[in-house]
Amino acid sequence: MLKHNGLTLFFALLCLLAIGGQSIAGHADYNEEERAHARLLDEQPQELSYGRYVTSSSFAQDVMENWQSEYLQFLLFMMATTYLIQRGSPESKEPGQEGLESDEEQKVGPHADEEESPWPAKTRGAIHFLYANSLLTLMGLLFAGAWFAQSVTGWTAYNAEQSEHMQSTVSYVTYLGTGDFWNRTLQNWQSEFLAVGSFAIFAVYLRQRGSPESKPVGAPHEATGVEG
Repeated sequence: MLKHNGLTLFFALLCLLAIGGQSIAGHADYNEEERAHARLLDEQPQELSYGRYVTSSSFAQDVMENWQSEYLQFLLFMMATTYLIQRGSPESKEPGQEGLESDEEQKVGPHADEEESPWPAKTRGAIHFLYANSLLTLMGLLFAGAWFAQSVTGWTAYNAEQSEHMQSTVSYVTYLGTGDFWNRTLQNWQSEFLAVGSFAIFAVYLRQRGSPESKPVGAPHEATGVEG
């Protein structure tokens, strides 16, 4: 089980370690800001315990704003690579193969393998359509859910900060139009778009031996859709 699921388990472990590290660093940073703010006002700092911090809107907002941008990246990448081409990239189809491809190429309906193909691939109608778009649908739902969670936790954290500074709170709809929400959203989106776009073009000319994300070392630059 470990060998056959090593890639998933490796990144799941890294994710848990990163979240743990973020929670420790974030807790220390949050309380330091509270102490600095209290010193300015000559008040007692409103520090949080570690347990209260990791269940706070402040921590949840920081986590969710990263999660939503990651799922958006996968959502757009799948949609874009269905119809768009980058000549020479292992992440792209070959020119002329844009689109949803034929039933034969996708091994669906009468072209499905009798024993090995998933049963929805052998059917027609709504079940087949849902399964044929299930990965894109899941990424879309995860993105929407994480973005909604970011907006709610961000709204709560924003109003808490407004109250702390003796300023008026805002409604949820009003918060969705604030610079705070869109600054947090767009600063994550632009990094994801940059990463995907730069990787698509870098992989045309650069190699990583043994990686399926790279072409074979000796493959020509113009070779498209070829993986090592």
